[in-house]
Amino acid sequence: MSESKIKYAIGIDLGTSNSALSIAALASDEPARSVNITQVTSRKGIGTSNVLPSCIYLATEQEQKLLPQIPWQQDQSLRIGMFAREHGAEIPERLVTSAKSWLCNPHNDPYQSILPWQSSLEERKLSPIKAQTLYLEYLRHNLEQHLRQEGTELDLTQCQVTLTVPASFDEVARLLTAEAAQQAGWGEVTLLEEQQAAFYHWLDCNAETWREQVSAGDVILVCDIGGGTADFSLIAVTAKDAQLHLERISVGDHLLLGGDNMDLALAYTLRAELEDNGKELDNAQFLALIHACRQGKEALLADPNLHSYPIAVAGRGASLFARSRSTQLQREHIQNIVLDGFLPLCAIDSMPEENAAGLQEVGLNYTADPVISKHLARFLVNSGSNLDPEIKGGAELQRCHTHSHSSPTPFIFPSAILFNGGIFKADPVRERILALIQGFCPDRPLRQLSNETPELAVARGAAGYGRIVARGTGIRIKAGTARSYYLGLQSSMPAVPGLKPRLKGVCIVPQGMEEGTEYLLEGREFGLMTGQVAEFRFFSSSARSGDEMGTEVMSVAELDETARLEVTLEAEERQRLPVQLLSRITELGTLELWMEHQPSGGRWKIEFNLRAQE
Repeated sequence: MSESKIKYAIGIDLGTSNSALSIAALASDEPARSVNITQVTSRKGIGTSNVLPSCIYLATEQEQKLLPQIPWQQDQSLRIGMFAREHGAEIPERLVTSAKSWLCNPHNDPYQSILPWQSSLEERKLSPIKAQTLYLEYLRHNLEQHLRQEGTELDLTQCQVTLTVPASFDEVARLLTAEAAQQAGWGEVTLLEEQQAAFYHWLDCNAETWREQVSAGDVILVCDIGGGTADFSLIAVTAKDAQLHLERISVGDHLLLGGDNMDLALAYTLRAELEDNGKELDNAQFLALIHACRQGKEALLADPNLHSYPIAVAGRGASLFARSRSTQLQREHIQNIVLDGFLPLCAIDSMPEENAAGLQEVGLNYTADPVISKHLARFLVNSGSNLDPEIKGGAELQRCHTHSHSSPTPFIFPSAILFNGGIFKADPVRERILALIQGFCPDRPLRQLSNETPELAVARGAAGYGRIVARGTGIRIKAGTARSYYLGLQSSMPAVPGLKPRLKGVCIVPQGMEEGTEYLLEGREFGLMTGQVAEFRFFSSSARSGDEMGTEVMSVAELDETARLEVTLEAEERQRLPVQLLSRITELGTLELWMEHQPSGGRWKIEFNLRAQE
């Protein structure tokens, strides 16, 4: 794409719970603006919102005839967005949610039609990648309609499109997201970490003053809690040649834990209180109670003068009035469950509990411990131990920001926090996180960076980043891969009956490897079997920042398995060839592994998106 032809930068936040869309004109320095998204809002109405709930409702044949239709939506058997979320909560067997989280689930084929999960529907189920494609297709058509109303036709060849993913996404999930964008008609998109996008939005909004708000030695925690997930990143501010530079130095795990968990906990509490008073709830009423608790939570957190929120759950059938249930969500519920339950004050060495069950139901890898405070503490501790003093300015950062106030546990103490996610619109939630982190180190200053639209910052920041890329000028966050990646390598050993050779890992992508770079592992050759089916296993780690290309890990038990695939590498005959390994991170942020047989010039490429069956 020729940069001279680019007129717009488009940012897409493809969220687990809500998605958003923003656009920035290349000729303007104004921050990106959100694009209103047209959607079905009720059984009879169509409206607009600056977010699109990431929900798909599989309408019945009767509903398809009665419900309002979006003219440009291709498949009218589906309803996407606000109505899907509200109505689908009453009929969960027809409601597709959390498709994004299924992309990074290594135990399920992302191309298999499994959603709605555990639904008894025999037909019409969607695969996770199909659901993501539908959201992205919907957003594209919406943008076309929006620009058409302004007198402009959308020409994607004149657009720099940036699509965000969690920093903790592995390479498989990143490639699947890029593939969904291709299928949705967006073409090749640039992938950007969501937490970086939120920070780019902050830079956009503070273009003239950001250098006065941060200084060399600062470490900024981007604390991102959405409806269904929580992610943490650290961005360091360094100085070189009298200029400030930014570098993302640490990324936490992708936690399936967020505002939805809080709504569910509140609903369980109110149901128990109703049942204690002899008022039972059926399944549909409980789902309605969850939705009402979300509304009540938001209202009570937004208004400190509001002491309670009335909740009425309607009944069904002839005894409609008799089966209706009424109760109150009290401020004490918010304090005890949301703040003290999910976000209690704790010590820096308070680690989350792990799931010790030997047998678990197959499904999403939900976080076992709901206490977000403990996960945040573990992230800061892991960041302190993982930061290599020899790279990324690690020695300076550890000296300035590792502390042992009440415990010998080393950790990175941030000097500033940028909140992202709709829940941080509430003052009490931000105040609790600030108090939590300040408690880890009371004698060090901690400040909050302003973010007035935490639910829209990711999409707007993605558009702002796209404008920087298209122009070729502007401050960039140095990042690279958040994890190090390894290829499973069978150990060379004499054959022993009943004993399989040990599998070890060889590092093919060091943590922090930047986009547009490649590494050739020189001086070593590996035996590659061609002309027959061969199995490749890939592993990763977020805690081995010191490993270099070629570093061997003697046991893959220390690593997280990322992908396992079987492929046949084409060749004239079945043979084992000595090859060298070359890793490349493309400009789009995707990973390629090349295996080269130098005498013949033969080259084979492995991509992590081959996990699914061909």
